Amino acid sequence: MIVDFEARKELVAAAIWYDEQREGLGAEFLNAIDEVLAAIAESPSSFPREAYDERARRALVPRFPYAVVFLTRETDIRVVAVMHAKRLPGYWAYRM
Repeated sequence: MIVDFEARKELVAAAIWYDEQREGLGAEFLNAIDEVLAAIAESPSSFPREAYDERARRALVPRFPYAVVFLTRETDIRVVAVMHAKRLPGYWAYRM
């Protein structure tokens, strides 16, 4: 699985923000992301297509208002965004 630079930046920024809210919450967020990434790796086609670009799929993160947006390619999976589900939907579409 490849996590794009922009998606990695979003992930780190969110984890830092959560940790500033409550110590350890950032780690809980990262654990939730890890679980989602494992589920994506196991069965990528089980996640719904993204409305802003049909090539992408979206996996919601339990407990947190985030989604992982990814592409399934022949040889790998590419994460293009770790997006806040309530802000600027579709902002990541240019990354495709």
